[in-house]
Amino acid sequence: MNPPVAGWCDARFVGVRDAFADNFATRGEVGAAVTVLIDGLPVVELHGGWRDESRTLPWQPDTLVNFYSVGKAIVALLLLRQIDRGAFGLDDRIAQHWPEFANGGKTSATIRHALCHRAGVPAIAERMTDADLSHWDRMTAALAATPAWFEPGSRHVYHTNTYGHLVGELVRRGAGASVGAVWRDLVAPLDADLWCGLPSTVHARCADVVWAGPPRTADQNPLDLDLDDDARLVLSGYMNPPGYSSMGIVNTAAWRSAHVPSTNGHGTATGIARLYGALLEPGRLLSPLLLAEATKTQSEGYCPVLDDDVEFGLGFKPSTPRRPFGPTRASFGHFGTGGAVGFADPDSGIAFGYVMNHVIPRWQSTRNRSLIAAVYEAL
Repeated sequence: MNPPVAGWCDARFVGVRDAFADNFATRGEVGAAVTVLIDGLPVVELHGGWRDESRTLPWQPDTLVNFYSVGKAIVALLLLRQIDRGAFGLDDRIAQHWPEFANGGKTSATIRHALCHRAGVPAIAERMTDADLSHWDRMTAALAATPAWFEPGSRHVYHTNTYGHLVGELVRRGAGASVGAVWRDLVAPLDADLWCGLPSTVHARCADVVWAGPPRTADQNPLDLDLDDDARLVLSGYMNPPGYSSMGIVNTAAWRSAHVPSTNGHGTATGIARLYGALLEPGRLLSPLLLAEATKTQSEGYCPVLDDDVEFGLGFKPSTPRRPFGPTRASFGHFGTGGAVGFADPDSGIAFGYVMNHVIPRWQSTRNRSLIAAVYEAL
């Protein structure tokens, strides 16, 4: 059966619709959506395929799906907005605001280090269980108790899953409210359908993630394996708790309801595009000076988690030749596992959101590249 493709696109952007349909026909897409705004106005809003692996439930305009690390930029934005208001300074030490974090060689770690993956805690050193993921205080206490894996500021190591608890705990302390509540306060005025910690009333709108990576193996903790330091760090960041990266639990109510902001944000492509569209409006979400600081390269070099030379901004990733958001270096955003992506291009006024449920464990894919290329070909 041919997958249903629905929605709308401006006549200039029919090539995006063609690329979107071709993703289903030739690139293994199961269910997906893509939205493009230019200067705040929609030019593409497409959705198609299936919400479930058995291909019985069509994707709807309001279908929510786990978009993985796309959420890192959102939780970072929550903290950046508090910095804009003066609640924090970029170069404040984390322990000024979170005293429990000071132990284990982490006293020198700053908020800037946290935002650009240099804080020294890309994994938790205490053995954790999947049940812990539903308990914010348990996760953040274990993170605070973890000794630094490396001297903060001395290198960058992608904080695959701990990023959300690290940055999110600062958000919580600054706001006096849960990350999920602060997140909703940000996105509700934008009419952006984006969530961290899904209420049970919207679970029925979720697409199931169809995992195309290796199966989850027996729950042997990486801390118990005979590994060198970097290998233990990398595996622990992914698998302590065993389901920290969502493997084996991604379609459960417990995972959808938990607050794991680096990894389990849920939303629509339109919601992502609206958030990035708002970032292109000067001063609406961030002051221009802080947005410029957040989207420029703050750290670069080899990362053992990504096994590549990479560049990090403050929550946002700058566009680079290896991981581009279109053809211009002015763009900024964040990819998520499987290819979900949100980005903004100030040069062209583009705000872009793409989500899907067939997850291949890498950021970039022929699917998101074909869609992005088609957008720029239409300009």
